[in-house]
Amino acid sequence: MVYYVYFIKTLDYYRFKTYVGYTNNLNKRLEKHNSNLGAKSTRGYKWEFVYKKKFYSKSRALSFEYKLKKDRKERLRLLNDFKKKS
Repeated sequence: MVYYVYFIKTLDYYRFKTYVGYTNNLNKRLEKHNSNLGAKSTRGYKWEFVYKKKFYSKSRALSFEYKLKKDRKERLRLLNDFKKKS
């Protein structure tokens, strides 16, 4: 099975927030976040992907998710790269 670690941010007209998570279905997960069925901290906002990475091992995905959640500098770098592309 394939797993993804993803990094999302609120759409521009919402208060700025970010979130890191993992899933095995990216589209379904973003749909859940945007319909208030995702994580409690994501409710009430609309989200878009900033970054996603594919893994073939759940344990590796969870390990990377943990590291990305703790690494604010890396998340800021990914966010800046995303803004340059937009």
